[in-house]
Amino acid sequence: MRKLLKYLKGYKLQLTIGPACKLLEAIFELIVPLVMADIIDVGVASGDTGYVIRQGGVMILLGAVGLCSALVCQKSASIASQGSGTKLRNELFRHINTLSHAEIDKIGTPSLITRMTNDINQLQYAVAMLIRLVIRAPFLVIGAMIMAFSINLQLSLIFLIASPAVALVLYLIMSRSVPFFKLIQKRLDRLSLISREGLSGARVIRAFCKEDKENAKFYKANDELASTAQSVGLLSAALSPLTYAITNLAIVAIVWFGGAQVNSGDMQTGEIIALVNYMTQILLAMVVVANLVVTFTKASASAARVNEVLETKPSITSGSNTEVALREDCPIIEFKNVSFGYGGEYVLKNLSFSIQKGETIGIIGTTGSGKSSLVSLIPRYYDADEGEIILGGENVKAYPLHQLRKLCSVVMQKSVLFSGTIKSNLLWGKRGATDEEITLALKTAQALEFVEKLPLGVDTPVAQGGKNFSGGQRQRLSIARALVAGSPILILDDSASALDFATDSALRRAIRENTENATVFIVSQRVASVMDADEIIVLKDGVMEGLGSHSELIKNCSEYREICLSQLSREEVGA
Repeated sequence: MRKLLKYLKGYKLQLTIGPACKLLEAIFELIVPLVMADIIDVGVASGDTGYVIRQGGVMILLGAVGLCSALVCQKSASIASQGSGTKLRNELFRHINTLSHAEIDKIGTPSLITRMTNDINQLQYAVAMLIRLVIRAPFLVIGAMIMAFSINLQLSLIFLIASPAVALVLYLIMSRSVPFFKLIQKRLDRLSLISREGLSGARVIRAFCKEDKENAKFYKANDELASTAQSVGLLSAALSPLTYAITNLAIVAIVWFGGAQVNSGDMQTGEIIALVNYMTQILLAMVVVANLVVTFTKASASAARVNEVLETKPSITSGSNTEVALREDCPIIEFKNVSFGYGGEYVLKNLSFSIQKGETIGIIGTTGSGKSSLVSLIPRYYDADEGEIILGGENVKAYPLHQLRKLCSVVMQKSVLFSGTIKSNLLWGKRGATDEEITLALKTAQALEFVEKLPLGVDTPVAQGGKNFSGGQRQRLSIARALVAGSPILILDDSASALDFATDSALRRAIRENTENATVFIVSQRVASVMDADEIIVLKDGVMEGLGSHSELIKNCSEYREICLSQLSREEVGA
């Protein structure tokens, strides 16, 4: 947790005033029993109503000042905890956005969401408790014992016996409870993962009638979480009875032995009441200490999880702070003996080829052949394990990431739209795009026709994930967003899979006509989508089986010919 203290630097005033006010409140709490003793021993014993009223006024004043101190402390705790939590959450979100795909894949989206919400909430609560109770609770325990000693040394021995007994009970229960809190966080992650999968994949689950199976999986994870929480609850349930039993026995002892001293004239009744109050204060303060142990244990586990993300270094870093000029006298893209794998066996092996500016490149192969992996290396979503990727005469690692990503407009396999409007989504490609540029992009993406039929046109609201549009419409809007950017490299990663053949053909024709000098990569499993490309890369198990035009590959590449004949007739293939 020490690593996260830097987020409290801007709240030194609150960290000082808050505990100071709480300490003042604790001092007044310790004075109250003495005032009560005076009221009983002096005012009540002598029948002095005026004295009782005056001392009662003192108690009211102590209570009022204590209340004001508590409110100031509460305000300070709220400002510091919520403020530091907001700063930490902002920093965590910013850092996550610097991580490469590999790190995000490793940690997992559900776990990242849990860490940004539940874990940081736990840290905020710990900061609030730090300000409100960390000084107050120990001070009350120590102060109450000192006040008890000042009243009666003999009866204070009861405090010396009862306090360690209560502390021992707290230690035994807490030491057994702490491991469960760490386990609860892990099971909460698991529940979050299942919930996210179940909600995002609700349509697929219903399509396959797997509601019962998914419900059973959720119930099991939820039951495991509940079981762990119940185990902690059972241990915690023993806390109050045991501590109250010890405290009540101590109070009985105080009253028993104190009563004898009152009868002998060595003590007064009010002093007995004060000692009982101090014993109760010690009990309550120790219970608070126990709860603080639980709170900081949870916070420690949460801090470790947050620090794990913050300490994760992105494997892909910007090559330079200055933009790199693209050379015109060399291929726009060149792969030199490139191999790549996702932390294990290579999915791309020893690829070498060059692409000239303005060419349309088709990439085809069976499922799992490495098509998407190949194009993801160009904008450096992942880095090659071996070899070099040259863009415009420079290694892609030499480019600033912001420039490299602007040079490459990518349309993913899964179309992702964000809540807002159609226009706000299209402006992701180019913030200052004109209406003419947006219209041209929509027309090229074969989306203008359906957008114009919408009552609000480009101002039509987009639901979360674009759920209010069909799969084909989402794909066309995603392609339009990439076209608005006007990047020299356009990568369509199987982004027309939901389009019919006629629309797909019209899309490819429009892209060729309207993206002058742009280098276009078309990743597809459809032969019809790539056969008109200038060059086609044929992949099989990560190995390049062929490179050339459709007519060349039909003659020279058996893998390509086999794919073609599985989808088209011999006449269509031209074989």
